[in-house]
Amino acid sequence: MELRHLRYFIAVAEEGSLTLAAEKRLHTTQPSLSRQIRDLEYEVGVELMSRSVHGIELTAAGKAFLDHARLALTQAEAATAAARRAAQPAKPTFAMGFLTGQEVNWLARATSILRDDLPNIEIRVSSDHSITLADDLQRGKFDIAFLRLEPRPDLEFKLVTKEPLVVILPGDHPLAGHEAIDPRDLTGETYIGISNVPHVLRAAIDDYLKRSGIKITPNLEIDNYAMAISLVASTRGVALLPASAENFLPRSVVSRPLKGETPTIDLAVGYHKANTSPILKTFLSRIDDLTTPSRKPGRDR
Repeated sequence: MELRHLRYFIAVAEEGSLTLAAEKRLHTTQPSLSRQIRDLEYEVGVELMSRSVHGIELTAAGKAFLDHARLALTQAEAATAAARRAAQPAKPTFAMGFLTGQEVNWLARATSILRDDLPNIEIRVSSDHSITLADDLQRGKFDIAFLRLEPRPDLEFKLVTKEPLVVILPGDHPLAGHEAIDPRDLTGETYIGISNVPHVLRAAIDDYLKRSGIKITPNLEIDNYAMAISLVASTRGVALLPASAENFLPRSVVSRPLKGETPTIDLAVGYHKANTSPILKTFLSRIDDLTTPSRKPGRDR
């Protein structure tokens, strides 16, 4: 029994016609196909198909044989693909992690640094909380990560940009009519705060509010942009978030800059000191090609 016999049998079974299977699927003649099916039935030892003026119908044996025939073909194709992969030299992998939201701004620029090497390497990308990215860098899961300055003795950081903090609020909120918002105006509003998970961001926001002489008790605390923006929309509250959160704003939510000295939070490329990857070395040698994205003072969606 040959694989072609299985292919012929499956084609006839699915088309319900020797003629259609021969012409549409197999590009052979109907007499030749009939002969192949008879050879298969002889090999199996039972009748697999019944022929009538209404076309081809599978016998009980044929129905049982069909499932196994499909599985055998699938396994044969998988074996072929595996053999071809094994015959090719494995491409080196470069794994990049992104603080959720930052991939929108930095993925294209990060890959452009490696454009000369892209045909010869495999790039893997994922996103997560900054603290998780730092842990994964330590474990060797990533070669580089765009994250906050997480204190780790075995990680190195190269500053990429100082990301401004902005006010996120409903588009029809009274404060949305301001070109820039005085932080004191946030007092008394439903305030969506940051939990301890993104601890670097929380510390930056708390420090800014303290320097501004403002004490605000959060009504709710969250650990990701999506939840913060959702709560802003549903509670008509306000939040302080990095400008990269603007990439996720629905039409009903807008951002506005803060009046006075603009508070910022650092975004860096982190990597493990012991990583000897030549791709990482190339990336770091060209890291100055990463430029701070330009942004407008507030964004409507």
